Amino acid sequence: MPIYEYQCASCGETTEIITTGGATKAAVVCASCGGENLEKKVSAAALPKMSARPAGKTCCGRDEKCDGGPSCCGG
Repeated sequence: MPIYEYQCASCGETTEIITTGGATKAAVVCASCGGENLEKKVSAAALPKMSARPAGKTCCGRDEKCDGGPSCCGG
């Protein structure tokens, strides 16, 4: 089930609502004030973080581990 964010026109608070495919806007109320005048916000999708570096390379792009401490680049 998707999670949608709505902003309340009455109090300005943002409410996250888990909905089903058939849910209507009338079923959505503000968690803060109970208001029913909510506008759906555009929000970023939560995706798992993927590494952009090539296989076998460090974060610097080197083949061997850097000398910068526990992380490959010392950061």
